[in-house]
Amino acid sequence: MKLILTGATGMIGEGMLLAALDHPDITRILMINRRASPLKHARLSELIVKDFTNLAAYSDQLTGYDGCLYCAGISSLGMDEKQYNHITFYTTIMFAKKLASLNPELVFFYLSGVYADSSENGKIMWARIKGKTENALNKLNFKAVYSFRPGFIIPMKAQRNVRLIYKALKLIYPQVFPNRTLTYHEIVAGLVRILANGYNKSILEIKDLKLLARHTVI
Repeated sequence: MKLILTGATGMIGEGMLLAALDHPDITRILMINRRASPLKHARLSELIVKDFTNLAAYSDQLTGYDGCLYCAGISSLGMDEKQYNHITFYTTIMFAKKLASLNPELVFFYLSGVYADSSENGKIMWARIKGKTENALNKLNFKAVYSFRPGFIIPMKAQRNVRLIYKALKLIYPQVFPNRTLTYHEIVAGLVRILANGYNKSILEIKDLKLLARHTVI
């Protein structure tokens, strides 16, 4: 399987990338970043794209892939709705539209969040915009679109970009809330299973990811 992955210089994207490189069924990964990643691997290549809303110059490099793990994004902390909407909704949709035009047989996986608001009408700003993004992605011309909503993801030892609070919670959260906790290997294994076999739900909650991973964890 050949994958595109965004957000590798962020915490979750980096963890997803490391787990994907460990998976035996993933043969090639193209990471698309705004800035260079220090990670090197025989099955890994990198494309630096400063503006994710304009991919016209990179069309030849974005074809021939089976899936995309879209993990780029930003925290809503300290941001107003207009700024957060531009990065989370507009940038994601513009990127995805171009990718869909180049790879109509591609499966697109969007990193969303627990409590994303599919109704788009709730009081929580980030949840509304995440839900709006999920809904818009489902209308694009991909083979399939899945939005995954992980809870707490246990940081990997090899990760360089882990927030201090996650290092602390790693010692407590999985023991107290095991059903709300995932590993990066579980998530990637579940997504690879979907790439091979599909799934009957477009929203992947923690329980879905755990169910899928039980059959495929490496």
